[in-house]
Amino acid sequence: MIGVKICGLNDAAGVEAALAGGAGWIGLNFFDRSPRHVTPAQAASLVSGLPPTPLRVGLFVDPADSALADTLRAVKLDVLQIYAPAARLADIRARFGVPVWRSVHVTVAADLPADAGEDGFVIEPRPPAGATRPGGNAAVMDWSLLAGWRAPKPWLLAGGLRPDNVAAAIAASGATAVDVSSGVESAPGVKSPALIRAFIAAARSSPLAAPAAASPA
Repeated sequence: MIGVKICGLNDAAGVEAALAGGAGWIGLNFFDRSPRHVTPAQAASLVSGLPPTPLRVGLFVDPADSALADTLRAVKLDVLQIYAPAARLADIRARFGVPVWRSVHVTVAADLPADAGEDGFVIEPRPPAGATRPGGNAAVMDWSLLAGWRAPKPWLLAGGLRPDNVAAAIAASGATAVDVSSGVESAPGVKSPALIRAFIAAARSSPLAAPAAASPA
């Protein structure tokens, strides 16, 4: 089955929809300029009592070690998804002992990453000019850039994915895992349980559905 990550979850209804739909990962956004931002205490409350899967992924932008330490004391995270230079990610991985995914902006094939010691990648389009957040900002990348890519580590496709285009994105890119945030919202930062369920079903209906083991762990 295609792996699915629902990112930017910030209320119980969204978490419950992701869990019921069989998402592999739930994403918690700790970037304070995002409409999806949660504090460590809020994140801990959201995941309290959940089963071990889906895995908990914390999203950070150029985080200080102190911020990571404070967050990890408050809530157990299985993966750190980080926007920062590759060398910085290696330091974080060594210090905290938690798997690290590097978020990578791809515009042309030359942007596709090499292995720098990460545990996985989140591949997404470069933010548009003037964007205040480093993610895909609902933009859609050229999925064909990824077709046939021999990735050095497992990866997820992100950026502009929605229930109505995720199957096409999987078919064009060959992705075995996908990551969505704004594409399952009724308004910025407001997750729609119905859209979450529809997205997971659409991703899992792709003819290229692959074993979850091919996705980042």
